[in-house]
Amino acid sequence: MTTPATHIDWNAALREQLTFHWETALRPRFAGLTDDEYLWEPAGGAWSVRRRGASATPPGAGSGEWVCDFAFPQPDPPPVTTIAWRLAHVIVGVFGMRVHSHFGGPAIDFTSHAYAGTADEALAQLDDGYRRWVAGVAALGTDGLARPCGPAEGPYADEPLSTLVLHIHREVLHHGAEIALLRDLYRARGGTPVTR
Repeated sequence: MTTPATHIDWNAALREQLTFHWETALRPRFAGLTDDEYLWEPAGGAWSVRRRGASATPPGAGSGEWVCDFAFPQPDPPPVTTIAWRLAHVIVGVFGMRVHSHFGGPAIDFTSHAYAGTADEALAQLDDGYRRWVAGVAALGTDGLARPCGPAEGPYADEPLSTLVLHIHREVLHHGAEIALLRDLYRARGGTPVTR
């Protein structure tokens, strides 16, 4: 027997969309990520996280010893990116900025973030962002999902937060799949960097 739609816990259903994949497929796929993999450049001209002063897009974005290659507007076609760059994107632009805007988390943006120079540090930042996001969504309850996103989401300000939740989950799933593929390519090449 099916449950009438009025009795579905939509908040739990939306969270499960992410948490199921995160716990069973995505996060286990990141286990054992090495610093070599994290910074491996799969193609010439790839964007990455680099030591300050070595950015491919001087000066690079970030506040610490490590900065992220970044340009606005983005080049066309966009450059290939490393695992480090993709993790930074999820940490800052997907989880961090939205946790700050909607759930009162710490202020974060691409120019002020202290980017991780190691895989372990990046995964710790990722896990923190994930925990904060899931807790924030849970705290919305069902009624909070209908609340407008507000000015932090620009042209989507009038859209319900449920639309943002779905968008963030799609972002995590597709960038996570890209990271998993980069790990496969690194392994298939025997961990050998691309010759430029």
